[in-house]
Amino acid sequence: MNKKTIWITGGSTGIGKALAIKFANEGWNVAISARRENLLNEISVNHENISPFPLDVTDKSKCKEVFEKIKNKFENIDICFFSTGTWNPKKERDIDVEQIEEVFKINFFGTLNTIKAVEEYFKNKKSGTITIVSSIAGYRGLPNSTGYGPSKSALNNLAESLYFDFGRSNVRVCLVSPGFIKTPMTDKNDFKMPFLKTTEYAAEKIYDGLVNKKTFEIHFPKSLTIVLKILSFLPSKIYFGLVGKLTKYQKKD
Repeated sequence: MNKKTIWITGGSTGIGKALAIKFANEGWNVAISARRENLLNEISVNHENISPFPLDVTDKSKCKEVFEKIKNKFENIDICFFSTGTWNPKKERDIDVEQIEEVFKINFFGTLNTIKAVEEYFKNKKSGTITIVSSIAGYRGLPNSTGYGPSKSALNNLAESLYFDFGRSNVRVCLVSPGFIKTPMTDKNDFKMPFLKTTEYAAEKIYDGLVNKKTFEIHFPKSLTIVLKILSFLPSKIYFGLVGKLTKYQKKD
């Protein structure tokens, strides 16, 4: 029986790394990509099922080149998990156009570049799963989130659009919306993060959602995400009032 294969971007740290190890432990072939080759190599040395494929997702041609290498090595790719992202809370408090452009370049267009690299393969194969990692920050606008939140909101819309487009070819598009997970990226936050979970917890939830279930969105922890989903349906006036109190946002006169 041939092993199944998953390609994970953002695989050097955080959720991507934990998920790579989870899939490897479950007997899958795992291709991991990220910019920092040294971190990829450290992971692969300790897990024989994990193979490193260094990649900067902002490089369109490189995305295609790396995917060709992965196909050549494993032949059949079952799941792609695109989780590249960046976040700098100190630069999100004001409108820093250059910073916002950089966030979109990595979070949105980086993800789009990798999806484009695999589009023809999956549509011809007529099976498989493409996974887009977003965030609870993409549900509705939040204070001090001029770039990160909008980039994730754009990914939510993209995932819904691609759900229809790839669905015609029997390819599943899945959206992952994590709550607060302890990673090098969330370590930058200077506020209390409710229901903070480990990357191992996230990996378990994602693995279960991708392998055992067929839902469009995998979101966790439910104790947080369900509340936020309810908030997202509220009229703007009520939403702004509640979120303002929760985040201690004060409107200036």
